[in-house]
Amino acid sequence: MQFKIKNLDAVEFLKTLEDNSVNLIITDPAYESLEKHRKVGTTTRLKNSKASSNQWFEIFPNSRFEELFIEIFRVLKKGSHFYLFCDQETAFFAKPIAEEVGFKFWKPLVWDKVSIGMGYHYRARYEFILFFEKGKRKLKDLSIPDILTEKRVWRGYPTEKPVNLAKTLISQSSDEDDLVVDPFCGSGFVGIASVSMSRKFIGNDICLEACQVASERMKNHEDLIP
Repeated sequence: MQFKIKNLDAVEFLKTLEDNSVNLIITDPAYESLEKHRKVGTTTRLKNSKASSNQWFEIFPNSRFEELFIEIFRVLKKGSHFYLFCDQETAFFAKPIAEEVGFKFWKPLVWDKVSIGMGYHYRARYEFILFFEKGKRKLKDLSIPDILTEKRVWRGYPTEKPVNLAKTLISQSSDEDDLVVDPFCGSGFVGIASVSMSRKFIGNDICLEACQVASERMKNHEDLIP
């Protein structure tokens, strides 16, 4: 098994995985604070993207973070990392819930997108990646800074993240043949990075079209691997 893509609710998907079976989780939920940005047109996380008439994003409400984190903690092996992409509002909300569940919070990493996005109060150029740990696990390279600079992806799947961004996290927090999981996989940037680095990957998304896009991208990328 190099990769699998499931089409379920994120929490229900995690419930299908065994206890202590996953080496690394990297994920990017469609967080609740996006709703207010969507209303004034300051985000690309639109229900209907220009590239498709389908609903790409179903908001994952703050009220469900506890059950999500409980399942993530359960499926992760002891001595593993969990990375959560989010904005500043969600960071303040999610951090204490994850800690209550049992995770150790190390720090927010900052993804510097290089070019600025939309906004009214200092236009956005960064996104947080909350860095959590279950048990103890050392990072592979202690010289990596907490600001990760990768140009944002233009004209791709809405909110698509750079594959190299995922590669940095994967290389820091896993080994070859480890299992990487993303319960909100979108178009599959974590999966592509995982497969290209000889990791196993299981992705999931509630949007069927996103699953189809991710699966196709990963199949095409897998064909290029020697």
